[in-house]
Amino acid sequence: MMALTLHLKSVANLRGKGDRVAKVTFRGSSFYSRVVANWEEAAHFNEVFRWPLASRLDGSEMLEIQVYNYSKVFSNRLVGTFCMVLQKVAEEGQLELTDTLIDDNNTSLNTSVTIEIRYQPMDGTAALWNHGEHLDVPDDRDGMFTFETDSLLSGHSRGSGASAKRSLQGSIPTFRKSGKGVFAAMKLGKIRSSKDDYKKDEPAVLDMDDLDNKAMRLAGMLEPDAVSLASVTAVTTNISNKRSKPDIKMEPSSGRPVDYQISITIIEARQLIGLNMDPVVCVEIGDDKKYTSMKESTNCPYYNEYFVFDFHVPPDVMFDKIIKLSVIHSKNLLRSGTLVGTFKMDVGTVYCQPEHQFYHKWAILSDPVDITAGCKGYLKCDIAVVGKGDNIKTPHKANETDEDDIEGNLLLPEGIPAERQWARFYVKVYRAEGLPKMNTNIMANVKKALIGENRDLVDPYVQVHFSGQKGKTSVQKSSYEPVWNEQIVFTELFPPLCKRMKVQIRDSDKVNDVAIGTHFIDLRKISNDGDKGFLPTLGPAWANMYGSTRQYTLMDEHQDLNDGLGEGVSFRARLLLSVAVEILDTTSPEILSSTEVQMDSIANISENATGKTEEFFLFGAFLEATMIDRKIGDKPISFEITIGNYGNQIDGTSKPSWSRKKKDGENDDEDSELIQNSSEDEADEEGGLESVSCTPLMRPVITDRNYFHLPYFEKKPCVYIKSWWQDQRRRLYNSNMMDKIADKLEEGVNDVQEIIKTEKAFPERRLRGVLEELSVGCSRFVTLANKDLNQSGRTKLDRERLKSCMREMDNMSQQAKQMRTQVKKNTVKDKLKLVQNFLLRLRFLADEPQHSIPDVFVWMMSNHKRIAYARIPSKDILYSLVDEETGKDCGKVKAVFLKLPGKKGFGPAGWTVQAKLELYLWLGLNKQRKEFTSGLPNGFEEVKAAKTAPSLHSVPPVSLVYNMKQVFQLRAHMYQARSLFAADSSGLSDPFARVFFSTHSQVTEVLSETLCPTWDQLLVFDNVELFGEAGELRDDPPIIVVEIYDQDTVGKAEFIGRTFAKPAIKMCEEHYGPPRFPPQLEYFQIYRGNCTAGELLAAFELLQIGQGGATDLPPLEGPTDFERGPIIPVPLGIRPVLSRYRIEVLFWGLRDLKRVNLAQVDRPRVDIECAGRGVQSVLIPNYKKNPNFSTLVKWFEVDLPENELLHPPLNIRVVDCRAFGRYALVGSHAVTSLRRFLYCAPDKASSHWGSAAKLMNGYMVLTNGGSRHGFSPSASSRALSRSAGEIIVHVDSVEPAIRKMDTLVKLDATSDAVVKVDMLEEESDKERKKKKKKKGAADEEDETDESVLDWWSKYFASIETMKETLRAQEAAQAEVEEREDLEIAAEAADIKCDDPVRKGSRMRERNKEKRSAKDKKKCHAVDAAEKRTIKSKVDELMVYNKELETEYGDFEDWLHTFNLYRGKAGDDDEHALDDDRIVGRFKGSLCMYKLPLSEEITRDVGFDPNMGMFQSIPHNDPVNVLVRVYVVRATDLHPADINGKADPYVVVKLGKSEVKDKENYISKQLNPVFGKSFDIEATFPTESMLTVSIYDWDLVGTDDLIGETKIDLENRFYSKYRATCGISSAYSLHGYNIWRDPLKPSQILARLCKEGKIDAPQYGPGGKVKVANRTFVGPTEIEDENGLKKQTEEHLALMVLNHWEEIPRVGCRLVPEHVETRPLLNPDKPGIEQGRIEMWVDMFPMDTPAPGPAIEIAPRKPKRYELRVIIWNTDEVILEDDDYFTGEKSSDIFVRGWLKGQQEDRQDTDVHYHSLTGEGNFNWRFVFPFDYLMAEEKIVISKKESMFSWDETEYKIPARLTLQVWDADHFSADDFLGAIELDLNRFPRGAKTSKQCSIDLIRNEQDLPSVSIFKQKRVKGWWPFVARDENDEMELTGKVEAELHLVTAEEAEKIPVGLGRNEPDPLEKPNRPDTTFLWFLSPLKAIRYLVCNRYKWLIIKIILALLLLVMLGLFLYSMPGYLVKKLLGA
Repeated sequence: MMALTLHLKSVANLRGKGDRVAKVTFRGSSFYSRVVANWEEAAHFNEVFRWPLASRLDGSEMLEIQVYNYSKVFSNRLVGTFCMVLQKVAEEGQLELTDTLIDDNNTSLNTSVTIEIRYQPMDGTAALWNHGEHLDVPDDRDGMFTFETDSLLSGHSRGSGASAKRSLQGSIPTFRKSGKGVFAAMKLGKIRSSKDDYKKDEPAVLDMDDLDNKAMRLAGMLEPDAVSLASVTAVTTNISNKRSKPDIKMEPSSGRPVDYQISITIIEARQLIGLNMDPVVCVEIGDDKKYTSMKESTNCPYYNEYFVFDFHVPPDVMFDKIIKLSVIHSKNLLRSGTLVGTFKMDVGTVYCQPEHQFYHKWAILSDPVDITAGCKGYLKCDIAVVGKGDNIKTPHKANETDEDDIEGNLLLPEGIPAERQWARFYVKVYRAEGLPKMNTNIMANVKKALIGENRDLVDPYVQVHFSGQKGKTSVQKSSYEPVWNEQIVFTELFPPLCKRMKVQIRDSDKVNDVAIGTHFIDLRKISNDGDKGFLPTLGPAWANMYGSTRQYTLMDEHQDLNDGLGEGVSFRARLLLSVAVEILDTTSPEILSSTEVQMDSIANISENATGKTEEFFLFGAFLEATMIDRKIGDKPISFEITIGNYGNQIDGTSKPSWSRKKKDGENDDEDSELIQNSSEDEADEEGGLESVSCTPLMRPVITDRNYFHLPYFEKKPCVYIKSWWQDQRRRLYNSNMMDKIADKLEEGVNDVQEIIKTEKAFPERRLRGVLEELSVGCSRFVTLANKDLNQSGRTKLDRERLKSCMREMDNMSQQAKQMRTQVKKNTVKDKLKLVQNFLLRLRFLADEPQHSIPDVFVWMMSNHKRIAYARIPSKDILYSLVDEETGKDCGKVKAVFLKLPGKKGFGPAGWTVQAKLELYLWLGLNKQRKEFTSGLPNGFEEVKAAKTAPSLHSVPPVSLVYNMKQVFQLRAHMYQARSLFAADSSGLSDPFARVFFSTHSQVTEVLSETLCPTWDQLLVFDNVELFGEAGELRDDPPIIVVEIYDQDTVGKAEFIGRTFAKPAIKMCEEHYGPPRFPPQLEYFQIYRGNCTAGELLAAFELLQIGQGGATDLPPLEGPTDFERGPIIPVPLGIRPVLSRYRIEVLFWGLRDLKRVNLAQVDRPRVDIECAGRGVQSVLIPNYKKNPNFSTLVKWFEVDLPENELLHPPLNIRVVDCRAFGRYALVGSHAVTSLRRFLYCAPDKASSHWGSAAKLMNGYMVLTNGGSRHGFSPSASSRALSRSAGEIIVHVDSVEPAIRKMDTLVKLDATSDAVVKVDMLEEESDKERKKKKKKKGAADEEDETDESVLDWWSKYFASIETMKETLRAQEAAQAEVEEREDLEIAAEAADIKCDDPVRKGSRMRERNKEKRSAKDKKKCHAVDAAEKRTIKSKVDELMVYNKELETEYGDFEDWLHTFNLYRGKAGDDDEHALDDDRIVGRFKGSLCMYKLPLSEEITRDVGFDPNMGMFQSIPHNDPVNVLVRVYVVRATDLHPADINGKADPYVVVKLGKSEVKDKENYISKQLNPVFGKSFDIEATFPTESMLTVSIYDWDLVGTDDLIGETKIDLENRFYSKYRATCGISSAYSLHGYNIWRDPLKPSQILARLCKEGKIDAPQYGPGGKVKVANRTFVGPTEIEDENGLKKQTEEHLALMVLNHWEEIPRVGCRLVPEHVETRPLLNPDKPGIEQGRIEMWVDMFPMDTPAPGPAIEIAPRKPKRYELRVIIWNTDEVILEDDDYFTGEKSSDIFVRGWLKGQQEDRQDTDVHYHSLTGEGNFNWRFVFPFDYLMAEEKIVISKKESMFSWDETEYKIPARLTLQVWDADHFSADDFLGAIELDLNRFPRGAKTSKQCSIDLIRNEQDLPSVSIFKQKRVKGWWPFVARDENDEMELTGKVEAELHLVTAEEAEKIPVGLGRNEPDPLEKPNRPDTTFLWFLSPLKAIRYLVCNRYKWLIIKIILALLLLVMLGLFLYSMPGYLVKKLLGA
């Protein structure tokens, strides 16, 4: 047994007199000595500390001793520190020394410390010393020193604290008796207190990260009512070492269906493989399919079609659905078309993306039939998944100008490579066991009864789903233990874009197959994508499957559980399987190219491949069973515990045969089997050991009218089960270690959050402590896990996971260490976020994908039926010799709440506790069994089963009898609750609380109609009997359960929520006094299911009753409140200290009150109540006429706690006063936190901006017009939107050179990205000129002509700016991230210089991907900035991509809106939608301040005492207003028609007036541009809620609402942000930027100055104006319509308005000219956005001058153009035909062209026949008329969608001219040869000659200079035709010489031209060679051509030869006669 022991003897030469305490630290675990009181010179501690070691002592390790001056009240002060390196100790084993301490500055003190250190190694390498030499070993009663050397690791045995004591979790004081040094098993700096070692009045010693931590949670003496806010820690912080913390949340969250909406926009496709195709895109999600329209003969179709799929399913089902996008070629009604390529991804992947969406990304299409082929094209789309309550910010839909970089925008999650490879996924299924009966066949049961035929009643097979495909094994007929040995092979791209694989055992049945059990394999958990990662691999391992209970019924009500939905309630079966992945080399020839699922059989696997089978022992003791639901309370109850099928008694289990087979080969006799396998000495003891898995039946006893309990008083029943499993504990151990680190981290993070929330001091110290713990924990994991030797059954995944976990943990340890140094006060929150990422990472790592031991189920049984259950993961109760590896609940008492199974547990049934058990569980190897009782509370005797012989002392007990009993009194101080759940239809509750402790329960009184009850009641539980030792109970009190109910007049009380608490305990010998008593009030979070349902403020104390009885206890005050009857109030020391406050209430008015009991509200009144005091508003005499109050301000005084966190809520109630003095409650609202309404007095001395009176969170109260510059919403976006050279602000006018502030933008406090700095005027102009010259194409841009500009120019320019701002912010963000990465990398490098290579490569690897993405963002921003400088100057407005009010704090600067609720709160989901419960709104405000108030406030000039703090607010008389609503456009509307489109129109409603724009509906458009303004006259306050709705026009039937948005105009109207009419950035009298407001800027400025009580603006010479103490400089001239210049002050005034936020005291940011984007919502689909609408509202009071006409924002009409394309010639066209006669290659060339989307306007040239060289001459003219929108660069087409369409639909498509070259064929279809597509806005300049024209014009299009036909008007040149060959490479197939000429419609009328070569302006006929004719039209010519051309020489030769032959023939013919003649001489 290795250990290090330190004997701390004394500390000498201390200065001063006082209490001392020492802290010793070794390997990260700290102990405190006892406190030595009042020693002067020396402190004699004489205390021994001991650390059990699991690994050898390293000579470089350190031991640290710190000595403190101890203080009860203040933090301990450090005297000095002593550190020593343990090298000598490691060598010699013993060392005594005296040495001096050093202080903080490392200087030596003369204080010295005397110590003795001993080290006992395992193998005796250091000198041995006698164990008992100076360490009194305590008696072995508590198992403290029973170390087992029989360790898991073969060979080496190692001991480690197998102590019953477990580390203490949480910073809780420890009490120690002085003089007796006790060995303390502490881990990681937490304290554990030893038994009965206390002394009266011993002060608490706190161990925190820093002893001087001010936020000492328990020493609350410094603040009288310091409280932790809603602390869950009250319970979850473990105070004990024998109890586990209970789980607060009850209800299973998965399995309940939720609404989802998936929206997919298919934009376009590019580079589709195939010739001249007609592509259609099919979008498929699960089983739903939708198709786009078909585009004809194009490889790059443009669709821009929007599809929406709605689902109502559980999240797991949703995220496993596959989204499949496929492109199909030539699909029509009759044929299904051929598949070009598909892309698959699961919904979960999309949901995990930022904002739950992919926006404008390109999906790579691949062919599933042929995996050897590469990419089949790209599809551009948007995919978004919206769950309820998610809101998705779509990037602003404006014209897409940035070049489409396909590779950079692929539709893939980050970190997945663009080139994915094909891979094979092998799922091998070996065998299964433990299957339940599944047979529905009644005959089988009859047969079994009659003939005794014993067949297993199940026919199983395995089915695997992956990535939308499924494969299944063969069916094994009737077998509970089927063996398959088969593998299922999937072929899929790797990494796959679906996360889970679903494996299901199913039962084959003639009628329908049902699932037996389901297991999901998460691919992320069985692979690692890092540079040292591994491919997915799993097993061979057993997968445990859970589902419904095993008894067979025809209709299984929990069948869903077997399909993997919800938490399984019983073990179903286990399946042996493995997964492997092989990346395919697609080039190799023998590969199968299809992706069909294949099935093969595989070899059997050896028996122990999954590990050696061991015998496990599970022990459980039921210490208490209370809170049993009354429905089951009348019948006897027993509890059953099962693990796998062991212990299951009623479900007809099938025991695994191997448990027996393996044990004893041939011998099948049970007893001898047991004897044979157990070790010799225990053989006789275990002979008769049967498992006992059920407690005896017992009748429950009544607790109160809701609950029963079982009378387990001194006798506690026990159960024990033996089971056999493969020994894979290592997996669970590693999980446990990580889980413990994560739990600790989570607890620390909660602490830090709480410190921040309660604004206590030093959260950064606690966070540093948390990081320290984390890094120690992680390195400890690495040392422990490293010992993992090779066991049998270790799979590849085990080895790889261990490696990667160790790497991760090592990494995390380094990062935590290094982050600890960076935690500063100002970085706490950022670092906390990073720490939360660590937590997620840890939880992810801790989840072990390969199962081993199945989970344990506890069932409550009544009448042989299973009623309720709890499921306990086996790893949580698994025992290990090493403390860290032990499960967190092993050998501890845990409060377990039983719940109903399956769907029964949803909703209200799931919240009521079926039973609460105090349960002790222990699971371990049978041979470690003697440890199983070590954690039980002491003081019991074991009772064995009757039949066992008395000698067998190792048989587990069947029950425990406790002979020790302690009596306590529990005092529950129930003070108040707040924000409770509304349980009644009135929207309130009648709450009371029921407190349960042990078998007792009591209730508070019922307070009617409140959500914030203040009970102020003390509940006393007398004579509570608890069993066990007093000392242990002191450390481990049982938990208190508090349930809050709503009392109903009829029926039983309704459950509101539940919370847990631990009491503070006082034993009878302890003193009742500070610091622990009286206890502090604390907030406890109340849960209802998984949702919070309020908070409870209470305190609990448990006081031991000694011999003297209850008289010794601290006295109770009698009931002081006689009206309340015999109710004892909370005593004084506990209730908070109160102060007198005054609360002023501003009553403004009531809005939108709904009917009460069908009657309209007529005379409402508002009652305000806080802490029992309150005030009533005046009555509104006629709500219909005027809903405002006549008296505005009233106040009341109230006593409130000084601690703001304890302030009770303020209740606002509205009642309707009816006749005869009756009242009806209309609705109520509870203001939970009054903090934001606290008043802070202004600081008169400072002239600083923030010097006005202000509310806590930036809301203002206008005290004498004062206010504060509260928040400047998105100042950066504002600054960027002002174009350069407008702002000239001077604080000091003396400066000589006028500087031009060139919009200095600092994007973020932490960023260094400054876009521009200010420079002198002339410099910046020079710069600009230079830049202009640089840009090649830019100098062709003309300055935009003023007359062309309209409102839309302004709008589009602003959108560009907005996008740039976003990009710039992204770039800045990227830069900040990069800097952090570099810092971390640098620091990490310092820390770990011993391994620089590995570290460096890892860092580089990690940064590489990030870097590339960031660089891209940065480049974007820079390019954008460059573009900006060139862009011509257009005045801009602000485009907000959200609602205006979110930007300005809901315009609640002084007028707040409180929603009134009535009706029961909904329960269907986390945030039950309260919108349905809103019955109206109260408008007003609050202001609270402590009395007395300083006088100077009230002495101010013009102070009106009636208005209190609400000075200078406007009066609330009715106001007549002209409201002008501008609706610009809507985007992404939800389709309303069957065809997936909608026909939207706008409806504007305000009060009673409604404007419907029905006749102007826009046909079949989901992104309609309305461009309309509507004027409505209204009277505030009666008509102040504006509703803008979009309806869908229908020919028949009523129109459907698509979505609507509501705007509260009143708050806008009265807001000091001046939201009535936005202030534009420039002032002009005419043109597109005309001033809209009837008041000129100077008038507005004068009015603002007057209202703010500051001097009027002073205009000076030289264009200056002075306001308050700021001076502004600006232009002073203005042009009118006729171009005349005149002087004006308006520019100056406007400049001040644009910078109003800089004016001290009154300044705030005024609303600029803007367009806001508002989400459209539909009440039928709550919480899910149905589209967005862009709009703005102007309001003009009727008493001011009338405004001018509305601005013209009608959508731009497209301009009509005509494009004339002359095809002159072609060249080098590939030759396609072979000649019939001669076989020569030739082509009959013609050129086809079109401009609009679908070839509807295509035109062909004539045919140039028989071109032999590929040259063609045409001189042919195409004429394409089209309508074009300049701003959006789109062509507009209107056409009917089909013959049945009612009206034409408008489409917008990019302006692309397509030219194709074809080969004409007469009898077959023409052959396509090549094509080119020119984007008319950006296309490459044509080459001058045919030679210079090459394919590079298309390949390197981005790099070449481009031209726009709209700027050039006329272009001529040569362009290449291209097509793709078989290998998908682009090849040149010809060249065309063309001339493009663009004319407007007017010009075209003046100079008309003919088509082809026709009049007018005919083209001359082409000069074609003679060969180009048609042979069947002129056959003679053809023959002549054939003969003459081809065979001319041949014919001549033949003729010559013939002549020769004729001559020869004649010669031969005439020769004989001639010879004869000659010879005869005739």
